[in-house]
Amino acid sequence: MRMLLKVEMDTTTSNELIRQGAVQGLMQEALGRIRPEAAYFTVENGCRTGYFFFDLAESSDLPFLSEPFFMRLGAKVHYSPVMNQEELARGLGRLGERD
Repeated sequence: MRMLLKVEMDTTTSNELIRQGAVQGLMQEALGRIRPEAAYFTVENGCRTGYFFFDLAESSDLPFLSEPFFMRLGAKVHYSPVMNQEELARGLGRLGERD
């Protein structure tokens, strides 16, 4: 299932990791775990925020993907299922079907 992972990083913790030169390595490690089809970085609610779009094969993968952000960045993490344009069209096309 295609998912959006939003990671809102704690400012104090991420500031310290930046000073230590460790954020780039943490992000490379995270991207290696997540293997996103797209990753974007911005600011939201005054915090450094990353958006990762990826395929979730098993729900049991969630701790593997989330814990580094919780443990090392003090991050707030949110998952949402998402669709691309073709998937939306397929879903809308099924609205007329009956069980």
